Amino acid sequence: MTPWPVGLSASSCYPCKTPYTFEVAERLGYDGVEVMVWGESLSRDARGLQRLSARHGLPILAVDAPTLFLLQHVWGTTWDQIDRSVALAEELGCPTVVAHPPFAWQRLHGRRFVEGVAERQARTEVHIAVENMYPWRVPYAGERGRVPMYLPGWDPTHHDYEHVTLDLSHTATAHADAVAMARAAGRSLRHVHLADGSGSLKDEHLPPGEGTQPCAEVLGMLGELGFEGSVVVEVSTRGMSREEGTDRLRRSLAFAREHLA
Repeated sequence: MTPWPVGLSASSCYPCKTPYTFEVAERLGYDGVEVMVWGESLSRDARGLQRLSARHGLPILAVDAPTLFLLQHVWGTTWDQIDRSVALAEELGCPTVVAHPPFAWQRLHGRRFVEGVAERQARTEVHIAVENMYPWRVPYAGERGRVPMYLPGWDPTHHDYEHVTLDLSHTATAHADAVAMARAAGRSLRHVHLADGSGSLKDEHLPPGEGTQPCAEVLGMLGELGFEGSVVVEVSTRGMSREEGTDRLRRSLAFAREHLA
């Protein structure tokens, strides 16, 4: 057993749908599931999700709000997306909503994002945990080619959020120090997306231990930080056979259990 639950993100199974995530999570021995809200109607249906949770005996550990670039058509504006994700989490009895900062062109939302998250946090017991993202980078331009794409910024530890999600593929893409970011978050660290990356331009979501990120070190320091949240495996299996993808998810769970024990 580990001190914290290890969940499986539905994004790890994309483009397979939510029932498949629950099936794989139960078969491999995960402790719960993170639901990714996207175009699939079931991902937004509280009753349907409750039935899946009960059928597989797996709690829903987090709801990932649809605020990423390819999901802007789901649930309207940034605030609608966060508000409806919080309402879904409340109905599910789920402790955490993962939110992402607005894009640079969403200036109106960006200017009030920190304040708006705080206002919403004051109205709910669900933890709205803002995730670290990364600057976009121009190929062959080195560090000078970094383009700021998020407002008020891609690093949530630079802002006054009550709760933070740390994603270890995003730290790789940002060329950020994941250990320093975890320490800067401190007790506000509520949620961890366990993955890895090589530091390329691409947000890779490799299995932990297969990139350059200090995944084992971050997991090993959670107790010291007073962490009270969940660790969720968020690795890419897109383009793989189901056997290859399942093996990648099995290895990622074993890594988490080993370094959290």
